[in-house]
Amino acid sequence: MKTSHAGEVVISKADIQAGVKSVAEQLNNIYQEAAIITVVPGGILYTADLVRELNFDVHMDYISCPHTPGQRENHSEIIFHNNVDINGMDVILIDDAIESGGTMKRLVEHLTHHYSIKSLAIATLFVKPGRIDIPARQFYAYEMTNDDLLIGYGMPWQNKYRNLPEVCKLIK
Repeated sequence: MKTSHAGEVVISKADIQAGVKSVAEQLNNIYQEAAIITVVPGGILYTADLVRELNFDVHMDYISCPHTPGQRENHSEIIFHNNVDINGMDVILIDDAIESGGTMKRLVEHLTHHYSIKSLAIATLFVKPGRIDIPARQFYAYEMTNDDLLIGYGMPWQNKYRNLPEVCKLIK
């Protein structure tokens, strides 16, 4: 897929695969069973790749809290149907990235305040600098050095480009 909005490749397909394996290895060393909750729609691709590398029992569900990329404040409704009983379980919240951290912090607070979970961790492909403090253990493969807007591998621009196979800088 070619688009004039995809600039420099920041994380290649090979680097994505290596990152997925790195995070999976960290999780495999800790968990025997966990509830995987995907932040949709952005975390779908990363979750699909990551869970295939996990060697422990997983229960899967999803949560949504829509926001606009680059937006620092997110006050949209959190939607979690709780299709899997997460009470008493280790929970791993999966998304493609942590950018400002505001949405992820809201999701962590929602889950810890409304459910009696055993533990809560976050797994993402990468994190950006300047993110806010999130009260959960974080597993990630890459730490970005700047706050460029990125597209691909789940991250959109104007509701497009999530299906780019690598992470690229956005050209507006």
